[in-house]
Amino acid sequence: MSSSRKALAVVLAAGEGTRMKSDTPKVLHQVAGQSMLAHVLAAVAAAGVENVAVVVGPGREDVAAEALRRAPHAQTFVQAERLGTAHAVLAAREALIAGCDDLLVLFADTPLVTSRAVRGLREALAAGAGVAALGFLAADPFGYGRLLQDEGGRLLAIREEKDASEAERSIRLCNAGLMAMDGAAALGWLGRIGAANAKGEYYLTDIVEIARREGREAGVVLADETEVLGVNDRIQLAQAEAVAQSRLRRAAMAAGVTMIAPETVFLSSDTVLGRDVTIEPHVVIGPGVSIADKAVIHAFSHLEGATVGQGATIGPFARLRPGAALAERAKVGNFVEIKNANVAKGAKVNHLTYIGDADIGANANIGAGTITCNYDGFFKYRTEIGENAFIGSNSALVAPVKIGAGAYVGSGSVVTKNVGADALAVARGRQVEKAGWGAAFRAAQAERKKGGK
Repeated sequence: MSSSRKALAVVLAAGEGTRMKSDTPKVLHQVAGQSMLAHVLAAVAAAGVENVAVVVGPGREDVAAEALRRAPHAQTFVQAERLGTAHAVLAAREALIAGCDDLLVLFADTPLVTSRAVRGLREALAAGAGVAALGFLAADPFGYGRLLQDEGGRLLAIREEKDASEAERSIRLCNAGLMAMDGAAALGWLGRIGAANAKGEYYLTDIVEIARREGREAGVVLADETEVLGVNDRIQLAQAEAVAQSRLRRAAMAAGVTMIAPETVFLSSDTVLGRDVTIEPHVVIGPGVSIADKAVIHAFSHLEGATVGQGATIGPFARLRPGAALAERAKVGNFVEIKNANVAKGAKVNHLTYIGDADIGANANIGAGTITCNYDGFFKYRTEIGENAFIGSNSALVAPVKIGAGAYVGSGSVVTKNVGADALAVARGRQVEKAGWGAAFRAAQAERKKGGK
């Protein structure tokens, strides 16, 4: 396919998604940590398509905003009435008038589509087809439109389930919905599509027969059934998630990641994993996570918006929230939460600790039960802990506060003032001992109980 061919992708995102039973637009529901719309736009971009038009429903500024966040140069158009797929494409008439060699039509609720499928459709056009449809062999074709071919494999027509004959319904080759067509002819073909069908809608699929009547060839590009899974309800959303996770796990392991029980690990589409990373069972990695070579993520940990340095160890039962940045060989142990904090090289936060809005120096040691008190109900404040500092167990560091390099904080301290380098800070009540108090107390209470008082 020539790189000089200009392509336009029209992504249809105006569906109401009533079967999702949700206040969130269907195409904004997430698969592997990002919206279904984002997945489709990513596939379009990876296929080298630079011009994008996204068709949204009335009042759906949230969908338009997501489209522009993911594809800043995209145009958005509103489909005021829902009169079928061809009508939806024509909502982007202004983009079509601008002209292109290849016009691609995709659906924002098919999040598993790959750039390979998009390129395949473009290649069919480059080879001379006027129209190309993405098809798949369905295990159960019920409900899908059927692709009707001649003996040579050329596409004759696409027949919707409700309009198909009994013989046509027996065909397993089904329409995935995605199509490509000659950009120079597409606008004229779209304008000739009528609504004489069982649903009274303007079917994009009718463009095959219109193109053939003009002597143009139509072809089929095959895809795997899982790749073209459409999401219309929560059950199909879960199915799409399962397929996406399987892809991500396989890609990670093929790149050198060890997963002891991969079926229990959940990744995001943008997860970055280095070589020789080990991920133990029941780990959830949300969006925005990067994990460097040789890091170990122990079981039952949850990471989101975090950076993990080379050779660092996390967990088990650790939580890294957005802004957590761990340097080389840093250690975050069990039942530790890190949020918007930098943990420098070799520093240890081993257990039962909350570190938020903080900077921890190299080789510092944070004792069990330590918390940074970073919020006063109105504002967040930072805590700075110098390199080689030692924070005793069950200490509370009330921000803003600085602990100097090499300083010690005694266990159980509530630190409200800066601590100098190499100093010892102890901030707790003085221990008082009263000899014999326990025996006297017990005797008095026993006498009181005996007297019924």
